[in-house]
Amino acid sequence: MNDALPLTKYHQIYLVLHEQLRDGRFAQGMPAEVVLAQQFGVGRVTVRRALEQLVNEGLIVRVAGRGTRPTLGQSSSPLDPLDQTRQPHPTRLTGLMENIVAASRYTTVKVLEWRTLEASQTVACALQIPVGTKVKRAIRRRSTQDGPVSYITTYVPEALCRGFGRPELANKPILQLLEESGVELGRAQQTVSARQADAVVASELGVAIGTALLAVRRLVYDVQDKPIQWLDGLYRPDRYEYQMEVSQVGSIDARISVKESRSD
Repeated sequence: MNDALPLTKYHQIYLVLHEQLRDGRFAQGMPAEVVLAQQFGVGRVTVRRALEQLVNEGLIVRVAGRGTRPTLGQSSSPLDPLDQTRQPHPTRLTGLMENIVAASRYTTVKVLEWRTLEASQTVACALQIPVGTKVKRAIRRRSTQDGPVSYITTYVPEALCRGFGRPELANKPILQLLEESGVELGRAQQTVSARQADAVVASELGVAIGTALLAVRRLVYDVQDKPIQWLDGLYRPDRYEYQMEVSQVGSIDARISVKESRSD
């Protein structure tokens, strides 16, 4: 846990689990207390207190002998790209694509996962496909010479990924690979917020559990306005910047940059 945060350990755990529940991470059930205690590096009493708060808020149900499960309705995230109440900003994809490719030149990529799975309710909702449709999930960590920068999870319909695989993912952004495979990129919608690092992300990014990270969710469409990529990226704010320039007529130019250390 992050001892520098002005929060008790149980409350840090509560916040992380709360975000994961809202992201639909525990659709099949939550890990046991002992597993969570090991992940967070705390005692079971601390984990139990965090779980009790989630129970009191009606987010989870604990049944003896059957484990802990989220209540109905927790598989949808408040950051769902299709949540019209949030009205995510459309972005000019051409400029964004150029910036993504430019930023990638200053980083190296480790492909942590590249596999086929069935779309969950949350993923299916975002990509506008039936639940259970085959999708490819890529999990990548980008780093500079200073260390890890981002932990990025991306979902793409399997049919669009036949022209590339794990080796290509280590060298080019997925949007570039899709474009080279014949996909005509259209527009993108995205939300930018903050999220706390869970045990897995904290380990990969070299930060303490509970550290605040920049969170970017991006849903990319083709020219027929069909979703082709859903990205969920977590970034270290000390090594990454996200800038937006908005004109009077509503045009948005998104710019991203990787912070590099400088020696005097």
